[in-house]
Amino acid sequence: MSEAVTDPMIDPVSEAAAPQSICAGSALEDGGLGVRFEVLVGGHRTPAFVIRYDGQVYGYLNQCAHVPMELDWSEGQFFETSGLYLMCATHGATYEPHTGHCVGGPCRGGALQPVRVEERPAAADGVLPDGALAGTTVVWWPDAYIQVPDAPASSA
Repeated sequence: MSEAVTDPMIDPVSEAAAPQSICAGSALEDGGLGVRFEVLVGGHRTPAFVIRYDGQVYGYLNQCAHVPMELDWSEGQFFETSGLYLMCATHGATYEPHTGHCVGGPCRGGALQPVRVEERPAAADGVLPDGALAGTTVVWWPDAYIQVPDAPASSA
């Protein structure tokens, strides 16, 4: 039987694979305002967004499946007026918020590129006696395709 050898100088969970904070959970309105953030795809800074739909959080690259244009009408406005579908401001493509699949418009059958997101308690003791979360934080998880952008250089 062989034992796994671990190098104490190598952290098994790299910083790039650690969850990255996006916003407080309260910043997301169910079927309403979302939050934009930036990721790195193929070495290029790329806009992404997170929304809340039916009580759950979902994240996608902010690029229409038809033409890689940003979806939001204005900052954070990804849903059409009923709050049931995401809609591209450029050509009107509509997407299911929980799957990212295009259900109408020029990209029918296409899909948004998902970004792994998760809502977590803001602190270990952030649970109220009735089990409700006192506060949450929404994070995203980098992977081999969607990575953490380099921090902008400071001009100090």
